[in-house]
Amino acid sequence: MFAMSRRTLLGSAAAAAAFGLASKLEIAAPALAASPDEPSTGFYRYKVGDIEVTAIYDGIWRKPHDPAFIKGVSVDETRQALANAHLPTDFMPIPLTVIVLNVGGRLIMMDAGSGVGQWQANATHLPGNMAAAGIDYRKIDTVMISHFHPDHVWGLMEKGSNAPVFPNAELVVHSAEYNWWTDPGRVEKLAEGRKPAGKRIAEVFPKWKNWKLVEDGADVAPGIQLISAPGHTPGHSTYLVNSGNSQLLVSADIMYVPALLAPHPQWQGSYDQDGPLAITSRRKLIDRVIADKIAICGSHFPFPGSGSFVKDGNAYAFTPTSQA
Repeated sequence: MFAMSRRTLLGSAAAAAAFGLASKLEIAAPALAASPDEPSTGFYRYKVGDIEVTAIYDGIWRKPHDPAFIKGVSVDETRQALANAHLPTDFMPIPLTVIVLNVGGRLIMMDAGSGVGQWQANATHLPGNMAAAGIDYRKIDTVMISHFHPDHVWGLMEKGSNAPVFPNAELVVHSAEYNWWTDPGRVEKLAEGRKPAGKRIAEVFPKWKNWKLVEDGADVAPGIQLISAPGHTPGHSTYLVNSGNSQLLVSADIMYVPALLAPHPQWQGSYDQDGPLAITSRRKLIDRVIADKIAICGSHFPFPGSGSFVKDGNAYAFTPTSQA
């Protein structure tokens, strides 16, 4: 449990306002564990060589079970996979963790979170937990985007006004991702359920001048390289962090629910735009992580959003990082 000073609480208030709660502040001190499926702490720090990594808890989507969530896989099968991983089985637990890197004093945020309730009503913890971790959102120098799904980019925009939360930060994204979502006529081609998100992206993002569009393999910051991992979306990207002899793959949604996809890497999620390509990207990167002994974190891994993979026949076994 965090003990927050008045100064920290005021910092949380300012951060929460910018993340979409400008009109009414309803954020508590970031002591969590209100339910067994949430962490007891709101941030977790570790080092990758000389780079400081802060994992920050945003919230959890307690997604109702849906037979369409994994293509061709029954709810009973997904429940069993959750049970095997010692996770809740009465819903699909999809937590969200955002990473902030301190690279020689430069603050680099890996995705922007879900925008204080703009994705899920109970995913509101990011601003308070950032403040508790001593991170001022106004000092973020760069936001590196993995893809344009709402849980990763709604935190770029204030709720209601769509004003930029990080107007002075460099926004890095794979050109394929940006160009696909902002292509004229894209919204009309989207499935009905995706049109509202597509419309918001198409109307807001092209107005901003701080985008930096890059290609696969680009060195996007000292020690950080973009590695393309398409399939989940056309330009879905991961970021390889290097410092000394240490490496960390910030893997975004390549293995978004490890309890399901580690033992069943051939499963295709309903949110994968190109399921077969997503599987190819998943296997390629997880095999590389194992072979090269690279640390890995993922947006929807159990908090603090990191863990380790080993080969298990033609599949994988995943062990989450303990918060202890």
